[in-house]
Amino acid sequence: MTKIGIITCQILELEFAHVLSADADVADVFVIDNEFSAGLLSELKIQGKKPVHRLVALQAFGATPGDGHQVLIRVMELGLHSVIKNLQRNVVSAVKEMARHVDSVLLGYGLCGNALNHAEDLFSEVGIPVMLPMDEDHPVDDCVGLIIGGREKYYARQRECAGTMFMNAGFSRHWQKIMDSDLPEKLLPKKDKIQKRMMRDYERSLLLPTEVLGETEMMTNIEAFNAKFGLRTESTPGTLALLEKAWQSVKKRSVERLSLIHISEPTRH
Repeated sequence: MTKIGIITCQILELEFAHVLSADADVADVFVIDNEFSAGLLSELKIQGKKPVHRLVALQAFGATPGDGHQVLIRVMELGLHSVIKNLQRNVVSAVKEMARHVDSVLLGYGLCGNALNHAEDLFSEVGIPVMLPMDEDHPVDDCVGLIIGGREKYYARQRECAGTMFMNAGFSRHWQKIMDSDLPEKLLPKKDKIQKRMMRDYERSLLLPTEVLGETEMMTNIEAFNAKFGLRTESTPGTLALLEKAWQSVKKRSVERLSLIHISEPTRH
């Protein structure tokens, strides 16, 4: 039995709920119950395939008896990416706190403006594997790169139309909060004017529907967004393949690490 940690933001709440619910190797899911975890908890309940334990703090985590992976999840605040150093500092701090309780950690992030570049240095002191979703031999650029299927597809769509607002499931659900998070609090009274200026060169919203949220519901979610900024809607299929691959990789690393620990333990007579 391994204990696997996941640290992510609300953008990927549906995707992680889907991946964990579909995995027969997952025995229990433990979620740090905070102001950002409601969407994940709700989706796990809807899926209804795994025992879900709500924790008030990391210290309350204790693996249940039996086989299978025990998964501990912390959902982080949206919008940390608006200040790169804030994202880096908060994610590194969260990993260090969680590392005392699990065998490995999967980050539900990409490089995110290079905030998590050189992850091997950022997490060199935690003592357990810390993994980012990979796009071939490099981490995914961000949550869009993850769901669109990698850097080449991401860049191709940007070349097609530079003024593209990419819409994965999480962005379509939380766009208002994300847009507001990009502004200092003192500017929020003028947010409509500022946001329209920020968005003046954008032409389209590009939906990335997957099995966790379909095109019709995503279009409904962003109707007000498109109307506000005068954007047209287009769509291209998204994928969970890179997230699934990252999940399988962290499971494998966790099992290997646990096996090495058992091998290195002295035999007792």
